[in-house]
Amino acid sequence: MSRRFFARPAAVAAFAVLGILAGCASPPPRPSFPDIRFTNEAPLRIDAATIEVVTDFKPSFKPPEVEHLFPVPPELAIENWVHDRLQATGSGRRVLVHIVDARVREVELPKTPGLRGAFTTDQAERYDGTVEVRIDLLNERGFPERTVTAKASRSQSVPEGITANQRDQAWYDMTRAMMSYIDQELEKQIRENFTFYVQ
Repeated sequence: MSRRFFARPAAVAAFAVLGILAGCASPPPRPSFPDIRFTNEAPLRIDAATIEVVTDFKPSFKPPEVEHLFPVPPELAIENWVHDRLQATGSGRRVLVHIVDARVREVELPKTPGLRGAFTTDQAERYDGTVEVRIDLLNERGFPERTVTAKASRSQSVPEGITANQRDQAWYDMTRAMMSYIDQELEKQIRENFTFYVQ
């Protein structure tokens, strides 16, 4: 009897410890996303003394805007693009890169009503992103000699019950898709419009 008497509290204690550990189990760690860079592409060598970045859009840092929550915010990806793809190799002229827009808005989507909704996995939110960049090549007096622009827009919806990590992945992929288009479009326009000023 005494052996059973002492075994029961021990078993209860063991299960209690397991229950506490299960209750304290932390969520899976957030994945570490690599920075979005463009170092695999050859730099565009421009006959200018300096390359400057100016941010024209003003983020609100509050809903419905969510771009500041992205693993790599679009604004940072644009700055990386400028650093990796543009290279000043001349004197006198200046290159001014304007970040016109780099925002992403969250839109809550309607849910399926009634009993049917209980058995339906709806798309919960949609994210509408826009990246727009304008590049001015200024002469020695500060007037634009050449100007190119590129704009990319993407929308991505996510389902109900998505995890924080899955949402981060969707956001990261969204930024990469927009910047891939911006990279290709700006290179094309710079080569076509800056003519003798680019190598």
